[in-house]
Amino acid sequence: EKHLPCIMTEYRLTVLPGDGTGKEVMAEAMRVISAFEKNSPISFNITEIPCGGEYYLETGREWPEGSFEHCRDNSDAILLGAIGWPGARLPNGDLAGGQVILGLRSGLNLYANVRPVKLFQGVKHKVHGVHKDIWDPNLVDMVMVRENTEGLYHSLLRRMSQKAIGEKDDPMVIEKFPGLDGEVAWDTRPISRMGSERVIKFAFDLAEHRQNKLGKPQKVTCVDKSNVTRGCQLFRKIFHEIAEEKYPEIEINEAYIDAFTMWLMRDPESLDVVVLPNMFGDIATDLASVLQGGMGMAGSANLGPKHMLFEPVHGSSPKHAGNNTVNPM
Repeated sequence: EKHLPCIMTEYRLTVLPGDGTGKEVMAEAMRVISAFEKNSPISFNITEIPCGGEYYLETGREWPEGSFEHCRDNSDAILLGAIGWPGARLPNGDLAGGQVILGLRSGLNLYANVRPVKLFQGVKHKVHGVHKDIWDPNLVDMVMVRENTEGLYHSLLRRMSQKAIGEKDDPMVIEKFPGLDGEVAWDTRPISRMGSERVIKFAFDLAEHRQNKLGKPQKVTCVDKSNVTRGCQLFRKIFHEIAEEKYPEIEINEAYIDAFTMWLMRDPESLDVVVLPNMFGDIATDLASVLQGGMGMAGSANLGPKHMLFEPVHGSSPKHAGNNTVNPM
């Protein structure tokens, strides 16, 4: 290795500390980035952009003008701390700062939310000792792949990306709900063939990669509620199509989300790659973080065809902000 040529590589990194403990976690992340720069040929051209609920309360804006365009056009990777602050709401009730994370997810087409779930040596999970007598960090090693741009969050994601880009908000279609009287609040839950195909294919490609890397077969599990909802019926139908046509050598399994939550706690060692629609993926991955020691120990990547954004799973945790007590991992 000493005789290999040293080629310096510079990456454009946009840093979004955000709110609360996000700022503290980001400070530690920058120390890690600095260590890479000192001990490898990698260097970073870093742009830090203030954003979030606290910034909104101070300035009346969620982030400076042109921030979305910078993330889109001048970033090889984006690193986010956390978004959200008490009392920071937009006039329409939306979370102030949502334009940052949700606008980027939708506007940059970050369709795959990838959340690894692996036990850490020395970190006991909340169900420690229940399903195994001997604790082994290699027992649980799964990756949950959550569809990131559709489903129950679609209308909110669309609003946030339109705001970030500067487009006019699409008007919502008024619908009637027979049998329901008085005030009604509702959200659409669109699940498309295109959106399902790309995230499911991503999950199978990831399983193939893990098979080669780990040297053992990987199973892909589809989690949905296809016994009830039409969107999930389409999701599972496409899952089987892709499995049969393109990945016949990979073992598959399927589960309804309610039963899956039990599997996740009872037999996590039986899971390898899991693919889920948006809302179910949001909930199940937070539950899975219990196996890692809590949400503070869980990380995620938002990946698309041209962009990538990395963030911790936890929120801004205002009650712990400024106390220098959060675990920076």
